[in-house]
Amino acid sequence: GWRCIDGTFTPLPDKDEANYRACVMGLRDYVNKSGFPGVVLGLSGGIDSAICAAMAVDALGSERVHCIMMPYRYTAAESLTDAAAVAKNLGVRYDIVPIKEPVEGFHAALAPLFTGRKADITEENLQSRARGTILMAVSNKFGPMVVTTGNKSEVSVGYATLYGDMNGGFNPIKDLYKTEVYRLSRWRNEHRPKDARGPGGIVIPESIIVRPPTAELRENQKDQDSLPPYDVLDDILQCLVEDEMRIAEVVARGHDEATVRKVERLLYLAEYKRRQAAPGVKITRRNFGRDRRYPITNKFRDRG
Repeated sequence: GWRCIDGTFTPLPDKDEANYRACVMGLRDYVNKSGFPGVVLGLSGGIDSAICAAMAVDALGSERVHCIMMPYRYTAAESLTDAAAVAKNLGVRYDIVPIKEPVEGFHAALAPLFTGRKADITEENLQSRARGTILMAVSNKFGPMVVTTGNKSEVSVGYATLYGDMNGGFNPIKDLYKTEVYRLSRWRNEHRPKDARGPGGIVIPESIIVRPPTAELRENQKDQDSLPPYDVLDDILQCLVEDEMRIAEVVARGHDEATVRKVERLLYLAEYKRRQAAPGVKITRRNFGRDRRYPITNKFRDRG
């Protein structure tokens, strides 16, 4: 019959290491099993694209990762500097493709239809969609898969542009909240996973980690113009998504009721975007997929 014998004891990795390595393994498996020669992603100078680039290099090696910076008039000088630093640290191919001409081409083509209308989120989204089109063109021409880089906080509340920055074949950080992205970025700077193909040492500059997050789609834009601070947002989302709490229960934790209701509303409204999002690695108990299924449109809401 069967009997147990003494074996080698392998300690479990801590949560940050386990989550980071899961994202890397998921991306590696998806790319290799799908037969892609490599990946391409937009490197904005922000933390989400930086950690996705690091994960891609750790998964595939620098020779299979292509990063593209696509600046426009709202792109800060710091973003250009930080994106270049990430690419240099990781040893990847790095190109700059300005989007001025395609965006202004859209403006000119749409001007007769938009006469008398003020500029709004429509024009902002054209920038994101121009970038998405460029990445897909590179994918079509040369074969790499586009890596999309939206975190779970953004995916939860729809803070992303459909057919723009949501373009892509796989998202390694889809199930990581923004606060976890920050934490894992610091972890990766201090550790090189044993199965990583990327370099050791600092791969994500401190300037990216400490800089206020921004989509850079308009002058002086910050994420907190539209959303609560990420530590607040993530706690509310974990209550609503992971723990399936009612609004009253979340408010009882000390959150502002109006803020909780706003987040809950955005969570339900964004269902249609999530249904069209790229697949990604499952990390949490309630990822957006088989774990949490709601109708795309509905008339029910939690009133209390």
